[in-house]
Amino acid sequence: MFRFANSEYLYLLLLIPVLAIIYALVARRRRHLLAKFGNLELLQGLMPDFSRGRLRLKFALYLLALACVVLAAARPQFGSKLREEKSKGVEMMLVVDVSNSMLAEDFEPNRLERTKYAIGKLFEGLHQERVGLVAFAGEPKVQLPITSDYRMAQAFAKRLSPSLVGEQGTAIGKALQLATLSFSSQSEQSRVIVLITDGENHEDDAVEAARVAKEQGIRIYTIGIGTPEGAPIKINGEFVKDEDGQMVVSKLGEQMLEQIATITDGAYVRATKQSIGLEEIVKSINEMEKSELSTVRYEEYNEQYQYLLAVALSLLLLESLILSRRNHRLRKFNIFREERESVDNQN
Repeated sequence: MFRFANSEYLYLLLLIPVLAIIYALVARRRRHLLAKFGNLELLQGLMPDFSRGRLRLKFALYLLALACVVLAAARPQFGSKLREEKSKGVEMMLVVDVSNSMLAEDFEPNRLERTKYAIGKLFEGLHQERVGLVAFAGEPKVQLPITSDYRMAQAFAKRLSPSLVGEQGTAIGKALQLATLSFSSQSEQSRVIVLITDGENHEDDAVEAARVAKEQGIRIYTIGIGTPEGAPIKINGEFVKDEDGQMVVSKLGEQMLEQIATITDGAYVRATKQSIGLEEIVKSINEMEKSELSTVRYEEYNEQYQYLLAVALSLLLLESLILSRRNHRLRKFNIFREERESVDNQN
């Protein structure tokens, strides 16, 4: 496994294009000032040892050396040894509705964005649990298999959008079925599904899917996000309308969500504008029986920065050996392929 131990130093690579732009501006300014003294071709003839190509090469070598130093400071590493960690925890599959109805704005800025924010805060507070992520609309997709890498989970949660699924709709039953199949064999006694949706199911029998989950010892917690009064759906700045030209209003459907939670000994929580409800569910999950979960991690990393420093030093040494002006003894070789036309040749 490869990683940068100090990845924040990689932002220093932005200095490379900045320095290149400054160099180009200074060179342009220098040519402009020289042009005030006379014809540039004539001045070049008066300075036969001046080499613009050498200056460019020296600066390029300097930039390459700087890039190597920055990468070395970020400490590139390769994982060399695996270690199995064991802990007691719960496996939690988050099943999130990403259908167009989740774009309704009865929650600010809309239901889906409010859900993503709450999920991000949830991952910040987890320690021993392992999490996975299923996004669904008319069809479900596993966005993230069960993992203990919360940073990766946060990254996937931020990407949730209706574009992740190819078919619109709200197939809660299919989503629960897929989540049921996504647990590992280690968590037979500690499996939880957290379903976040507005509850408008139009595709399948979600209640039957909940009964199957119950048989496998899976507890389902449901969160209803939205208001009973509902709100119109806005996509790309325009409100969605039905076949009759009437504005579509998405309302929270709670009855089925309550039934799913009851069947699986879970709980139903109605989200509010102050809290989605994940905190209450986590408190309940913490009271569950925990399973022993094992995770494979890289225990030792081999540092690779020394190779980059060696390259940087070599580049700086080469840069120092290249003279800014032409060497009279080597001029005949014309290493840098520069034009050396004298004024006399032009006459």
